[in-house]
Amino acid sequence: MRDWIAKKRDGYPHTAQEIQQIVAGYTQGTIPDYQMSAWLMACYLRGLNTEETLALTQAMAESGEQLDISHLPEPTLDKHSTGGVGDKTSLVLIPLLASAGATLVKMSGRGLGFTGGTVDKLESIPGYRTEMSVAEMMEQVQRIGCCLVGQSVQLVPADKKIYALRDATATVESIPLIASSIMSKKLAGGARHIVLDVKVGSGAFMPTQELARTLAEALIAIGEGAGRKVRAILSDMSQPLGHTVGNALEVREAIQTLTHGQPHSPRFRELCLRLAGEALHLCQLADTPETGYAQAERLLSEGHALEKFRQLVKAQGGDPRVIEDPSHLPTAPIQHTVVAHRSGWVKAVYPRVVAEIALRLGAGRHKKEDTIDHAVGVEVLKSVGVPVRAGEALFVLHARTQESLQAVLPLAENAVDIVDMPTEPTPVVLEVI
Repeated sequence: MRDWIAKKRDGYPHTAQEIQQIVAGYTQGTIPDYQMSAWLMACYLRGLNTEETLALTQAMAESGEQLDISHLPEPTLDKHSTGGVGDKTSLVLIPLLASAGATLVKMSGRGLGFTGGTVDKLESIPGYRTEMSVAEMMEQVQRIGCCLVGQSVQLVPADKKIYALRDATATVESIPLIASSIMSKKLAGGARHIVLDVKVGSGAFMPTQELARTLAEALIAIGEGAGRKVRAILSDMSQPLGHTVGNALEVREAIQTLTHGQPHSPRFRELCLRLAGEALHLCQLADTPETGYAQAERLLSEGHALEKFRQLVKAQGGDPRVIEDPSHLPTAPIQHTVVAHRSGWVKAVYPRVVAEIALRLGAGRHKKEDTIDHAVGVEVLKSVGVPVRAGEALFVLHARTQESLQAVLPLAENAVDIVDMPTEPTPVVLEVI
């Protein structure tokens, strides 16, 4: 290991076999943390080429259980988002794509820090099971075309161990290391087609479109190198996505978006439809992304995607009554409206500030062990570019206690910027790669 650290320190590329031995040694405990830390820092500073990044990804994917979904109906499809504020896209997209004929075994994570987790959102549905055996998952997917579960503990153990070390050694912000971490889970999931939603902006891990494009290209190169078909959308995260941030609130919004005629966020619906259009074209279920978009729009408006979500909730033990009546979801006892102090146009809604409010109200975690309150969060009533009058509602804060509400009120005052002149909002889809 000392020689391999020196090799990478001096800027020489590793062979695939060397990387395989490093990952296996660290996962099995024969390579200690201090040597792995040194190697990760050398990778961070010197970088990894395309072949090394693919080898690292495959070694991590092979470190644990890999799903064999070859017996499931084609096309098999997976989706990944790099995380943002109010990102409830999977709750709409998975049933939508399943209703179009794709097969999806979707494993999601929990929220940490400013990003929410799909698993936490789903667990706000009474009775919904996010932990299932592989046999249960396969049976359900054969029956209804999809499942939405938490990541299996046996899946990619190397990634969990390496990520914890990267977090402690300031080596998280490396594009090859980020890309291999994301794609190791996708490769282990077994799908032949992968659609990626790479977030850009102040509420994302990638602050600029250039950095996001570099990450997307790295993710696609890994997927294609491993024989998968991959497409990426760069989407805007300079403001919260949709009208809600917080677990049960986001589930309610996802159900409204799936229900024809219900109020919804045009930006959020547009992102879901654009991702669906690209995914259906990638899977050859549509001739072009545009026809895929139109097909997805029809499945939404005719209620097929909502029916698939109902099947999904019921199959995983959740209370299907939430579909017709979201009052069966947890609700916070205190709802406080924050109003505008002046008239004008909304120039910015700061996603990190909104995320911090939701976090302090109890909707997120600072540490993995923290418990979350599914009922609390923030309704975001105004988006960038809209006019607002003094005294008009900007946010509704859903709080458990008066103490937690009072603690976040100063933040809420600074979460929005109102100016005298109209501002053009950034499009929700920036680029397709």
